[in-house]
Amino acid sequence: MRPRTTAALAAGKAARLASRLRGGGSALPGLVAERIDPGVLRHTLGSLPRGVVVVSGTNGKTTTTKMLVALLRAHGLRVFTNPTGSNFTRGVISALLGEVGLGGRVDADLAVVELDEAHALHFAAQVAPTHALLLNVARDQLDRFAEIDHTARLLTTLGQATTGGVVLNADDSFISRIREHLQPGVEVGWFAVDPSVADRLPELQEADVRFAEDEQRPDLGDGAALLLPAEDGRSCTVRLPDGSDVGPVTLRQRGLAAMINATAATAMARQLLGEDFRAEVAAEALAAVTPPFGRGEVIDAGGVPLELVLVKNPAGFTVALGTYGSEPVATMIAINDNYADGRDVSWLYDVSFESLRERGVALTSGVRGWDMALRLRYDGVEVGEVETDLDRALDQFLTRHQGEPMRIFTSYTAMMHLRRRLADRFGLARFGEDPAA
Repeated sequence: MRPRTTAALAAGKAARLASRLRGGGSALPGLVAERIDPGVLRHTLGSLPRGVVVVSGTNGKTTTTKMLVALLRAHGLRVFTNPTGSNFTRGVISALLGEVGLGGRVDADLAVVELDEAHALHFAAQVAPTHALLLNVARDQLDRFAEIDHTARLLTTLGQATTGGVVLNADDSFISRIREHLQPGVEVGWFAVDPSVADRLPELQEADVRFAEDEQRPDLGDGAALLLPAEDGRSCTVRLPDGSDVGPVTLRQRGLAAMINATAATAMARQLLGEDFRAEVAAEALAAVTPPFGRGEVIDAGGVPLELVLVKNPAGFTVALGTYGSEPVATMIAINDNYADGRDVSWLYDVSFESLRERGVALTSGVRGWDMALRLRYDGVEVGEVETDLDRALDQFLTRHQGEPMRIFTSYTAMMHLRRRLADRFGLARFGEDPAA
């Protein structure tokens, strides 16, 4: 191992220890290590025997990555991952610092990492992915990614850098076209909803992501993993290309989006494991996966459920409201506009909040708490209070709705802050300490 890499790992580990003692964020130690040795990823993950899998796309990366890791571990593989949802390269390095020795050795068969669409290319410049799971494109953080054409180009470049196999979303016109740009010999797999339920896709996708004509869809033959949701709305089955079924399985995370994430993870696991894949093992593993931090996570808040739901773009907020919005719970919305959230919050005007009209919103908070309240007023949703300070807002919300089911829709950095406070108050696992699959 190069002395520079050893020094980077030592400094990163020290920063990690200091950060954890202060209850700090999950990316800073990785930034310290990356500054000392920009090639630290190549020198640690570059020689794993079964390669490196990158999961990317606008929505669902954290949940899908967690599901894929659970599937692979259930089949006996040792998997390194970045479990906190910190999906810049520095977040991957931060996760790595807890698993790697100063000699640079990682005790894993393969790595499965989620990466934001831009940082995935930075990562690929260091470590060429052997496999990539590409989920979807949607308008997100317009100040960083501009329009979805740009996001699609980033993911296409990631696909071009992949050496072994890719799994693509056949229902997303931008993602499915990436097939035309892959290296010769790269194995292609697909996931999609079953044609019998394709009319539900508008629940998840913006209009220009969908195919204008059925003839434009890729010809999958019998080579796709297909999602078949059950009529009860809670369970689903993933039908594999060989005709075998994973499920029926009831996921712990609700909604059609979670089912599609499970289908994507299953398709990627099937490609990686080949003949070693076992449908019954996969179903059991998927059923045990708990929602990641803040992504539909249900917290026991003094004997009542508090659901923490991450929202970061129009498509994601629309899906969240479709899944949860009409239920009779006390609701808080917290919106920040930090760099990791995207500085432009005009996207809130692309979301319909009518499902919240009947019960209203108890409190809005975050740097953009007043903007959120104004947006709700345009949709006729009553707002009880506005408190931009997240700590005071959380205290008020918990106190005034004690004994009542609660839900907080929250942007990313607000979620990180609130989740940390909730961990302190209710004794939850902290970021990077997720004990679940």
